Amino acid sequence: MQGCCFLDIKQVRTQPLADPVIQNSLDAIVQVEMAGLCGSDLHPFFGRETGLDVGTVMGHEFVGRVIEVGPEVTNLKVGDRVSCPFSTNCGNCFYCNIGLTSRCIYNQLFGWRQNSQGLHGGQAEFVLVPNANGSLVHIGESISNETALLLGDNLSTGFYCAEMAAIHSDGVYLVIGCGTVGLLTILAAQYLGAKKIVAFDLVPERLKMAEQLGASTASTEEAALQEIRSATKGRGADGVMELVGLLPAQEFAYQAIRPGGIMSTIGCHCTPNFGFSPTDAYDKNITYRTGRCPARHYMDQLLPKLTELPMDIGSLITHQFSLSESEKAYDVFSNRKDGCVKAAFSFG
Repeated sequence: MQGCCFLDIKQVRTQPLADPVIQNSLDAIVQVEMAGLCGSDLHPFFGRETGLDVGTVMGHEFVGRVIEVGPEVTNLKVGDRVSCPFSTNCGNCFYCNIGLTSRCIYNQLFGWRQNSQGLHGGQAEFVLVPNANGSLVHIGESISNETALLLGDNLSTGFYCAEMAAIHSDGVYLVIGCGTVGLLTILAAQYLGAKKIVAFDLVPERLKMAEQLGASTASTEEAALQEIRSATKGRGADGVMELVGLLPAQEFAYQAIRPGGIMSTIGCHCTPNFGFSPTDAYDKNITYRTGRCPARHYMDQLLPKLTELPMDIGSLITHQFSLSESEKAYDVFSNRKDGCVKAAFSFG
């Protein structure tokens, strides 16, 4: 098979690999129809996150068809069309049973191999999926690849971020970072009742999409703060949803939040320190909520709601590439070229 593999900082390449094989009785093999490029992929790509083995297949977002199952896979059969969360989960342990599937005791991230241990990712023709009964979601034939792809990570994460912010109709909210997850967080916050959302980003194309979703937009921190303070008599935002994962974004989130507000952080931070101190947090009585989204838990909740959403979420995938174009795809996506919001590899 072919896969998009990590070689070094700012270097990926499509190269031949051995086809995956069933290793355990709960494994399944999925033939990929579409695989996403995610902002989290850019952490090892830019060297912000280290330890990824050279030759690891990138990516943790994919949708496709089951082509082989182990003898104990009972929820799926060959030919089923499936979407997958970005990490595996058994569906039976304590954490899976309380809905925190991202902390399953058997959890593994797709697209992360370190010291020859771990899983290859979804940016390949085939993917090995451990614990397939708990991990894979049968999506049928009516949902588009684009929508099914976002269900497994970006849409689930958007709802998780919005729910952690304790959205209510009288609140004023700031969304920092309007990539795909940020845009879907705006959509989720509105679905949960938010009436006033200010969206901050530096990319005009992203702000245009946020505006189309009904958010007020700002391309500078000063403008965003002015909008927030104007709407709250100077108090600050009731909730800030931060989706960037860099210290300046966290510092800005603290600056924008009111005393007693909630900071919901989904951006994957790779630095050892916060953008504010414990004293800062104490002095504002803030609630700080963060963590890896339990995407598999949310997929079950959101699958029947897809038809209720006020937009075709698949339209957020603005650029599609063949697998042979992996270097171009990462260049366009990582550098936000040509108005790229979300990129994906399309197979077949």
